[in-house]
Parts: sequence; structure tokens; C-alpha cells
Amino acid sequence: MRYNVNFLAPTAALVGLVLQCGTDAAIIPDSLGRRVVVEPRSVHTIQEFPIRTDSAPEPPRWSTRIRDSIVSQLFRKADRQGRRRESQRYLSETAKVVSQYAGDVVLRFTLKTPEEIKALAEASNILLLDVWSTTKTHADIRIAEADIPPLLDLLPASLQHSHARLMHDLSQTARDTYPGASPVSSYHGQTLDGVQSLFFEDYQPHGVIQAWMNLLQTLFPTHVEVINLGKSYEGREIQAIRVGTQVTDGRRKKTIIVTGAVHAREWISVSTVSYLAYSLITGYKRSDDHLLDTLVDEFDWYFIPTLNVDGYVYTWEGDRLWRKNRQPTTLAFCKGIDLDRAYNFHFDGSSQSQSNPCSDMFPGTSPFEATEAKVFSDWTYNITREGAEIVGLLDFHSYSQQILYPYSYSCDNMPPDLENLEELGIGLAKAIRLISGEHYEVTSACEGTGFAKYQGTTGGGSMMDFFYAEDRIPYSYQIKLRDTGSYGFLLPKDHILPAGKESMSLLKYFGRFILDDGSPMQQHGDLKK
Repeated sequence: MRYNVNFLAPTAALVGLVLQCGTDAAIIPDSLGRRVVVEPRSVHTIQEFPIRTDSAPEPPRWSTRIRDSIVSQLFRKADRQGRRRESQRYLSETAKVVSQYAGDVVLRFTLKTPEEIKALAEASNILLLDVWSTTKTHADIRIAEADIPPLLDLLPASLQHSHARLMHDLSQTARDTYPGASPVSSYHGQTLDGVQSLFFEDYQPHGVIQAWMNLLQTLFPTHVEVINLGKSYEGREIQAIRVGTQVTDGRRKKTIIVTGAVHAREWISVSTVSYLAYSLITGYKRSDDHLLDTLVDEFDWYFIPTLNVDGYVYTWEGDRLWRKNRQPTTLAFCKGIDLDRAYNFHFDGSSQSQSNPCSDMFPGTSPFEATEAKVFSDWTYNITREGAEIVGLLDFHSYSQQILYPYSYSCDNMPPDLENLEELGIGLAKAIRLISGEHYEVTSACEGTGFAKYQGTTGGGSMMDFFYAEDRIPYSYQIKLRDTGSYGFLLPKDHILPAGKESMSLLKYFGRFILDDGSPMQQHGDLKK
């Protein structure tokens, strides 16, 4: 499938022309997105910021009002002229993509003993099942209905009837996640401006996200820059949007990295990372929440909505439930490497993992075989050499509503600053609960993933573990977003804004915690390898 994004280019140009007089926005051609030359690798107390006593924000200048009006009108014009036609095409083409799930079901197995967990993990490897989620108490597995009896034959008697279906129609649920496939929720447009509602009312394809990032760079050049980390296996640019003001007093700002779509099918992570970037960008000096100003002034933020860009594109064009990247493996008919198992920290080199490239958790035959993992690792190494102090990594995933900290590879070895990780994690969960009432479990990645102890499904080679232990990023977390299984990876689009809002509460708490407490780099040098 292909999606029309041509209307965004004239939008950026026209807005830039109008704004040359009397505003901080200017025309910045897309070609000026900076390309980084990457070299290969050779106790806390939260205090609220004092409330400012200065006057309320000034009304928007005439140029700002014109800018907002033009962007809004152009987006709505494109919406009026093309949305009906595009929606019909989406419905036709997505029907082909999701028809492959006819006859598939998602089963939730209730797990009570280690023996049950081990038996289900081993059966999943033997039958090459699509494991959606595993926790200490249950596992969600997608399986063809005809394959249920062979699966049950491999399981102990206690699991024969200890399962239930999670959704009625998998194909229709998948189809509903594409634009134009279902009515827009009445939630949208009630509290947000027209442009934001239009972008976040649907999940967006890669081309639209790229054009949207370039538009933000054009509109807010004082604190926004689109950069290229490098190229994916299929040659696409892996882009980040940097949010932060320039420092004039000689000090160095701390850096926080926020990633989405490490696993391609987790679309809510893409929308959430985009929402976080948008909220910081548009809230800077324009909101009565002065914490936003502080976060933009004090940190360099790098938002990477689609780290697994090839896989994400493929979920729109070939398989909505694709997880890995699109790199060839030793078996021509089994593409893809799991980008969350591809790093050089306790990499899973077991024969069981290496011999199974068809598995959704295939880590590759060696660390950094996955192109995107190597590009990302080299980029962080490069900016660190240039003087960046990376103090935080927030890696957004779905689903299960969990806040996970290191380690993933082992439930026996504890990180040296466990108390810090747990304290901040509990605070992040509370920040979400206060804004939306949703409960997020806080635990180590190994404890939070029921299959992590078993070969073939191990948590070795974890991206979070690598950046925590090797790159010394002291506050490294994996955030598993909504929901807890009703829709899984096929979360309806009317959850985009609520998930974004609760994640924004998390992000603000995360930044405030680090500012209040500092970064415990000195506690981070005695890592267990």
C-alpha cells in the first residue's frame, strides 16, 4: 500500500513564507536535516519546581495565529479533498493484508507453576508460535485454530483447559487499526486543536510521519531539528527529532533518548513517541505548564518514532502483525531479526536460538548482525564521543502495562543501582495512575517476562540491558503501553490520545526526577557483566 503525503510539502513551504516576518519560524529545507557521520564502536527526593509568579503567557502574535490557521486549514483541506477517497482505498487494500489472519485466534493461558511456564515456552518454540505477551501469571499466543490440538498435546494436563480467547475476530480487529477503517472516536477534537487531532486521530504510515517531523522542524527551528541516524537494511533513513534549545553559557546539557517501534507491530509506541515530541515542541514557551520550558531548556531530547523502520513499513504493506526487521537470514523464507535481542550484552548464542530464524525472537547469528541495532549503537557511541551525556533511555513498547528496568537477561543478577531504578519506576507508574487511573506494574524485565529464563525465548542481547550496562545510561527503562490483553498489539485508535497523555505525565516525572536528583553516574561504574 502507498499513502499520499504530497500535501505536507506545500504546507511547510507556505507556512515558512508567511512567517518570515515577525516570528521565530523560518524556511528550513528538508535537505538540511543533519546527517551524522557515524564511527563504529571500537537516594532520591522529588521536589516540585516552584510555581512561577510571572504574568500569564502573552496572547499569540499575529504571525503565530496565521501560522496556526494556515496549518489547520491545509490539513483540513487535505482531509476534505482526499480522506473519503483514501479511506475507500485503505479499506480495499487492508482487507488483503488482514485476510491472512482468518482462522487465527489469540489464546491466553493462565500459568501457575514453573513447570507450566517451561512447557508452554518449549511448545511455542517447537511449533513456531507467535507469542504476544508473557508475564509471571499468563501468556498470550496467536495460533491458527487448526493448530490448537497439536499445541495442547504438548502441554501438561493442567493447561488443557486453562486458556481463553481474547478477541472475537482477529482479522476485523486488525483492519480497524488502519486509517479510515472505523469511525473516529468522539474523544478527538474536544480538547486538542485541529492539527493535532488530525494527526493523532489515526495511526500514521511512515511517509506521513517523516513529512510531519520535517514540518515541525520548519515551524520551530529554535528548538527542533530532524537528524538522520543512518540507514536501515532496506536503505531507509532512521530519523530522530531532536528537541532542545541551544546552550549559550558553555555548560553541557544532559541527553535523554526516547524510542518507538523496536518491534514493528507495536503501533501505539510510534504514536506515543510522536505525541511526546509534539507536546514538548508545541508546549515550549506557549503553555502555562512551565515544567515544559525547563525540560526543553535543560535537556537534549531525541525522539525516534520508528527505529525498526523497514518492519514498520511492512506492517502497513504486507503483514500488520510483523515484529522483526526485514533482514534476510540463513533461511530464505524466514526474514527478520528481533531488534530487542540483537545487542552485545549476554547475547543468546544458544543452539536453540541460533537454529530457529523463523522465530519472532530470532536474535541473529551474532551480536549487531541486525543493521538497525548496529546503526543505533554506533550513533549513541558517536554522540557520546562528541560530548553528550546520555542519562536516560525510554524504550516504548506494547503491550501489558509494565515499567521494566534491567536486567532482561537474568533474574539472578541485580543491577548495582537497583534502588534508584525501582524508586524512579514506582514514581513513573504513579504519574500515569494520577493522570488516567491506569495501573502499570513495576519490575525487572526478566521477572516481568515469564519465558525469559528458557532457551529460545531468553532475554539475552536486550537493547535496554546493553545501553544500561555498556553505554552506562543510568536510567534505562522499557515501557510497555496499553492494554492488558483485550486488543494486544491491535489497540484501537481511540487509545492514541489517552496513551499519549499518560505517557506525557510519565515523561515529565522522568525529567523532573533527573533534574532534582542529578545523574548517579558514579554509582554506575560497578556493573555486573
